Amino acid sequence: MKSIWYYLLDRKGIIFKSLLLLTSSLFILFIFPLGGQFKYEFQKGKVWQYPDFYAPFDFSILKSEEELEKDRQAVLRELRPYFRSDEKVKEKVFEDYPIQFMRFFEGEENKITLDSLFDFGAQLLEEIYAYGVLAPNESSQENIFLIQGQLELSLKADDLFRSEQLFSFIKKSLEETSLSLYEDLYKDLFFELIVPNLVKDDAFFQMEKEQALQNISQSRGYVARGELIIAEGTVVNETAFEKLDSLRQEFILQQKGQNSSWIIFGYTILIVLTFTLLLLFLYSYRFGIYHNNRKLTFIFFNILIVLTAVTFTLNYNTDAIFAVPICILPLIIKAFFDARLGLFTHVLTVLLIGFIVPNSFEFVFLQITAGIVIIQSVAQLYRRANLFISVGQIVLVYFIGYIAFTSIQEGNLIQLNPTPLFLFLLNGLLMLFVQPMIYIYERLFGLVSDVSLLELTDTNTPLLKELSDKAPGTFHHSLQVANLAEAAANEIGANALLVRVGALYHDIGKLNAPSYFSENQSSNFSPHNKLSFRDSAQLIINHVEEGVALAQKFKLPDRVIDFIRTHHGTSIVYYFYKKQEEMTPGKVQREDFCYKGPKPFSKETAILMMADSVEAASKSLKSPNADELEEFIDKIIEAKKEEHQFDSSDITFAEISAIKNVLFKKLINVYQLRIEYPE
Repeated sequence: MKSIWYYLLDRKGIIFKSLLLLTSSLFILFIFPLGGQFKYEFQKGKVWQYPDFYAPFDFSILKSEEELEKDRQAVLRELRPYFRSDEKVKEKVFEDYPIQFMRFFEGEENKITLDSLFDFGAQLLEEIYAYGVLAPNESSQENIFLIQGQLELSLKADDLFRSEQLFSFIKKSLEETSLSLYEDLYKDLFFELIVPNLVKDDAFFQMEKEQALQNISQSRGYVARGELIIAEGTVVNETAFEKLDSLRQEFILQQKGQNSSWIIFGYTILIVLTFTLLLLFLYSYRFGIYHNNRKLTFIFFNILIVLTAVTFTLNYNTDAIFAVPICILPLIIKAFFDARLGLFTHVLTVLLIGFIVPNSFEFVFLQITAGIVIIQSVAQLYRRANLFISVGQIVLVYFIGYIAFTSIQEGNLIQLNPTPLFLFLLNGLLMLFVQPMIYIYERLFGLVSDVSLLELTDTNTPLLKELSDKAPGTFHHSLQVANLAEAAANEIGANALLVRVGALYHDIGKLNAPSYFSENQSSNFSPHNKLSFRDSAQLIINHVEEGVALAQKFKLPDRVIDFIRTHHGTSIVYYFYKKQEEMTPGKVQREDFCYKGPKPFSKETAILMMADSVEAASKSLKSPNADELEEFIDKIIEAKKEEHQFDSSDITFAEISAIKNVLFKKLINVYQLRIEYPE
């Protein structure tokens, strides 16, 4: 049992990565709208490059969204409001009529006249409530539907009695009779008696509206099985596109529920393959990230966040897909790691999204193009102006790409839909949230971005302040190295800010014994005179490990600590090694005088090694001329190459040559030399 436990502990990294890949794949399978994929890719305005295509089964030609919208508007125009008659109110009015009549006409003593007045009032009441009485100021369209009990009547709005018409109705009715003397009594009677009994039934109207919209036909044509849809080599015009698009949608519907296990199997293979490619890339080119489970989880987490946002947007409104700020992903990855990883992650994520979005080629092309532009344009994300400029460039790329695709598909720009253009603007605005997201990620995952690196360049930080007080020579050396390394990084397109921060902190391990390092010694006496050559070498070597421990104590980011670990690589403490060899020739163990490494594993750490070696060694030069200085720099860096110190970094010979030139130009200024030009 114990052996199994130790076996699992030894392979915990592989187990974690396997679980991460598996859970990420299952999550995507859970949220993705899985369905069969139509095997032909087509776009309006492009040539059909497949063989002649015949309808594999009967299907209907679906209406376009514009046609459906016209049908909806036509249906809505035909809809009439519904009014419901409250028969109980009407019955109550007729019950109260005799009582109210006698109250107002009790002064009439003539029985015959009283009966005539009563009958005339009852007749008026019947006319008023023939269809019902509307409430005061109740508006209505020209035509309405009236529900009376189980009956549904189609009426004009004028057929209904309005409360505000009561007095004019009574006056007009009495004009044709001999009862006009009683007009005021009738008005008083009916003013007290009449109660509106018609209520607009919005719920029933909404139900009828929904039913009418559902009854709209989604199709406007029919294609029989075996009918030629498009011939090879012909352009996909409007008619052919509508047939192909209708066939694709019908095909996807038929696939749902049929062979679903095989569809899921296919998606699983593609998703797992995509994540495996990402892991292989990290293993081959970013092993430090591959080995760090926290950083690996961070990358997968961001991919899943983007995929989730896209999926939810598709479920809500397919047309809103272009509002999702997918290019935030490469921005975040670049902010914490590097541009190459940011672009690779972006491309793989966009390919995954391409499985589920409509017009996948157009979408993938626009997003990958935008990703390339934003990776190249954002050099310093911590500068706010750069972010706004980059977002503007992204929106411009979206605009140009969308207009180009519309031109190809429609053959003109008259039918350009402006909605995606507004979505692209919204996309750009949402991308501005990358700054607060970077801050949140720094706190959640313990990572460091360029914004945090910029804060570390402040020489008034506690650690650098202590270095300047206790080891002023080392502090000055670090500043000089930082200037050299930053200039070299700018020359070859490396992360200049990261290099500068790494250079400022690379020698903090010397704080524990500053007097043992020559730059801090103010007299001819050296503390090394009391130590053996081996002990002196070990004390010098230990400043790397002590620097790492001190950096961890002050919670410096791992990206900065990497510079402390690697700035000497596995090189040898040459002075003390030669002294020991002179004392005991043939008995010296070279390993005792070598730094433990690791070697530089990035362009940035390689730049620091070169700048540090050249700056430190240049102190031994008394009064060099330009040629001697150039030869000296070349000798120092070539020695590092011969020791294979740069083998683990991805720096090229051309970049090393460019760095030599930068160091030469910078040191010329330090020594105030003039280049001697041939006469």
